[in-house]
Amino acid sequence: MWHDAKSLNTTANGLLAAVLVVCVAAGVWWVSQRPMFDLRSIKVESVDDKGLRHVNYLTLRSGTLGRIKGNFFTANLESVRSVFEAVPWVRRASVRREWPNQLIVALEEHDALGTWGEDGRLLSVKGDVFTANVAEAEDDHVLPAFSGPDGSEKEVLSTYWELQKWFAPLKMSLEELTLSSRYAWTVKLNNGMSVALGREQNHTTLKERVDRLVGIYPQLASRLENIDTIDMRYQNGLALSSAGLVIPPEGKDGRPVMRKKTSSPIKKPA
Repeated sequence: MWHDAKSLNTTANGLLAAVLVVCVAAGVWWVSQRPMFDLRSIKVESVDDKGLRHVNYLTLRSGTLGRIKGNFFTANLESVRSVFEAVPWVRRASVRREWPNQLIVALEEHDALGTWGEDGRLLSVKGDVFTANVAEAEDDHVLPAFSGPDGSEKEVLSTYWELQKWFAPLKMSLEELTLSSRYAWTVKLNNGMSVALGREQNHTTLKERVDRLVGIYPQLASRLENIDTIDMRYQNGLALSSAGLVIPPEGKDGRPVMRKKTSSPIKKPA
């Protein structure tokens, strides 16, 4: 090879190219480490015109302090995004660089609809379960209570909006909505009444049961006070309990005995 000028030139050119690449890389690395590229600020903005209601400077500082590494060139934007999305109330974050030493972070907040389960979590209007200060959410509006098996959050949310529409003729709204482990639905309305709707046998089951209740409820309310529970799982009827319902069994003297609260099933639940 040492007598082959062409091979020697090729080898020399290759080595020179390698040296140049190393030098350029070293130069780029040296420049990228200059103090002028140290991150001087992180600008936080909202992804929409609503602004940020629950995410503030103190929340962001406590949630991100010491967790963002690198400078303008070396900061891992995916890691920065993850850090911000771990902050309470943050649903989604996007991060971009702004020359020469700044990051721009756009945040989308959760919009809490109600509570989820019994462990202090919240359910958003988009069906996301998240952890944040419940008291802050209560400052916005009254929080309905939701619960259901893991993974059922979006189904519970969708059913909630449907039930709100179906109960609207009674001028009632939902305070609680529960989906049991057997996938049976129970509703508590804002008048304190609990309604058992049972399991869905088909896509119209719940609506048919609610419609039947909406049709008969005015008659029930005109005759009874303080209806506590109504069970709509019966094919052609219902069962209820009420403080004003009286069942007259015979007493020792042969006269009816007044009972303040009882229930009266009609048929076996479907």
